[in-house]
Amino acid sequence: MKAIVHERYGRPEVLELREVDMPVIEDHQVLVRVHASSVNPAEWYGVTGPFFSRPSSGLLKPNRKLLGADLSGTVEVVGKDVKDCQPGDEVFGTSGGSWAEYAPAREVRLAPKPANVSFEEAAAVPVAAITALQALRDHGRVQPGQKVLINGASGGVGTFAVQLAKSFGADVTGVCSTGNVELARSLGADRVVDYTREDFTKLSDRYDLMLDIAGSRSFSECRRVLTPEAKVMLVGGRMTYRGFGPLPHIAGMHLASRGRSQRVKSYVAKITKEDLVYLGGLLETGKVKAVVDKRYALSETSEALAYLGEGHARGKIVITM
Repeated sequence: MKAIVHERYGRPEVLELREVDMPVIEDHQVLVRVHASSVNPAEWYGVTGPFFSRPSSGLLKPNRKLLGADLSGTVEVVGKDVKDCQPGDEVFGTSGGSWAEYAPAREVRLAPKPANVSFEEAAAVPVAAITALQALRDHGRVQPGQKVLINGASGGVGTFAVQLAKSFGADVTGVCSTGNVELARSLGADRVVDYTREDFTKLSDRYDLMLDIAGSRSFSECRRVLTPEAKVMLVGGRMTYRGFGPLPHIAGMHLASRGRSQRVKSYVAKITKEDLVYLGGLLETGKVKAVVDKRYALSETSEALAYLGEGHARGKIVITM
């Protein structure tokens, strides 16, 4: 089969399309014929290899040659311990090597793909939408009527966060650049701030929950628009080829919030079948949709990852097989 192979750290062009052996699944896994995948910041750091990411990915060279988390596709083979999946099922979820024509996946990280959602749209969902969902529901504890501020409302996580916050009954303000204002509005944002023209940290409103995806402002600046008991969820930050990536911003936010009534929290999203099924229901009813910016062929994965690194993607970047 054809797959993207990663054998050394560097800029996205180090990725190569090669013929590799078909995956051998374990008893709790299924083999998925991948129709589409997408790119996420985790893969960016896995490929470029800034030193802060290497303890988990490999100090001198990558531990794993295959990459890619998000996937949608058709189940080809099931392991003997698999209960819910059958060959021919259309699914979406995550794998450890979805930038390939076939990928092994754990049954607990897959869910049925809604029939009215394309494979490309479904592949844009898992990591980004679950990250947004868990930030709002599980860690942010958003409640109907609360005011939510989303700094970075037009990217992969941000487009899902706007829609999910509205589905929970929140009043949503999104922050993005000029070209994405109408997109954020179309997703349901009650107010959109163009950060090139207006400083969102000087708004008159006060917010109960902030999702900090862009990582562009300090805690002292952000707290001006937060209620006394507000929560700040640290979701992302600026991507860099070298250095510490988003870590200085995350550490600075945590340190600056010490002794303050507003709470800052960072977390790692956990992919679960339950959350994938929940999102599948929202997709099926049209309450949430995937925003796909660009589509790339598997052979163009390095270009897709480079585009992600520019930091200007509107929604998700999808890879098609």
